[in-house]
Amino acid sequence: MDFEDTAEEGVFRALARAFLKENAPPPPEAGAAIVSTDLETARAWQRAKADAGFAGILLPAEAGGRGGTVMEQIIFDQEERAVGAPSDVHFMIGLGICAPTILQFATPEQIARHVPPLIRGDEIWCQLFSEPSSGSDLAAARTRARREGDGWVIKGQKIWTSGAQHSDFGLLLARTDGSVPKHMGLTVFILDMKSPGVEVRPIKQISGASHFNEVFLDEVHIPDARRIGKVGQGWKIALGMLMNERLTVGRVFSPDVGPLIRVAAQTEINGAPAIDNAMVRERLARWYSEQQGIRHTVSRVMTALSKGRDPGPETSIIKIIDAAREYEMAGFALDLLGPAALDRAGGADAAPALIGAFLEAPGTRIGGGTEEILLNVIAERVLGLPGDIRVDKDIPFDAAAAR
Repeated sequence: MDFEDTAEEGVFRALARAFLKENAPPPPEAGAAIVSTDLETARAWQRAKADAGFAGILLPAEAGGRGGTVMEQIIFDQEERAVGAPSDVHFMIGLGICAPTILQFATPEQIARHVPPLIRGDEIWCQLFSEPSSGSDLAAARTRARREGDGWVIKGQKIWTSGAQHSDFGLLLARTDGSVPKHMGLTVFILDMKSPGVEVRPIKQISGASHFNEVFLDEVHIPDARRIGKVGQGWKIALGMLMNERLTVGRVFSPDVGPLIRVAAQTEINGAPAIDNAMVRERLARWYSEQQGIRHTVSRVMTALSKGRDPGPETSIIKIIDAAREYEMAGFALDLLGPAALDRAGGADAAPALIGAFLEAPGTRIGGGTEEILLNVIAERVLGLPGDIRVDKDIPFDAAAAR
């Protein structure tokens, strides 16, 4: 890809810079968490971007987006990072996963109702996939949807649902037919998170945050008008959502080597600045090179998507490399900080964010697909190796579950 701005891209970059200079909230104080937890600030910023045409840049204009190009999205991401604007973490799932799914599979009425407020940040979305007994084996979902009258009644439990405590809606994967093999009996629904029978329980993490939740669904009614795609089409839809999830995480959350460089500049090894140490500089250079490679790979995938292609196994590669980088970089920061890492109020200004990244890194390696699952994807779809033996492949789900 050519990353030199064309004349049109230069004009767009200038517009983005002018908008950000005039409107972007002040960056967080040194040492604050990378991800803003102030929902109202994030909402206000999302609405300001939408009003100016900088939200949902890749989404069609008729649905409330900009209808822009991949390079415009990349340019705005670059400029937004440069000014330290709030992360769009609260809207990441909606914009990066749910909106593309709705646009591809939903009815015109569903698109008109849900996509514009999603882009503006008026409504927050989550993804209800993983269950206590079906995380890596997502097709083994046990949450049931039974047909009743003009709708469906949902019974089951989801877990590790990011942002569910703030969400207005979610895309729910549920089993509508247990008499067929597991991949064939799934359907996707739009769930109103305020519906009777929906209970959300935040999960306290080792970092002290609660990004993830348990969601209990006790006889929850969903009108058939909120079904996405055809009955039994859920696995095809889910695969697209998973690929979009890995791409979105790579675009928004790819670990930035900048905070680690600041730590190296503010700590010492044997009385000299750590950043002057050859070993430290070698590692920083390697992580920076990997960072640029990931960003270019994300850009290539986004370009392919803009041309109507499905996201491919590159998203699995992005996820594997980024998860390992985050753990390595955060661990190295703790090595440099030494005992000062225990003092969140002192030490290097980037220390608290890196400590938080270290504590959350094990979960990052699991969310969106474990490393083992993603390596299987690469082995089968890139290297052409034979797939794992799946003894339940052609067995009806209910029969397999009873064994």
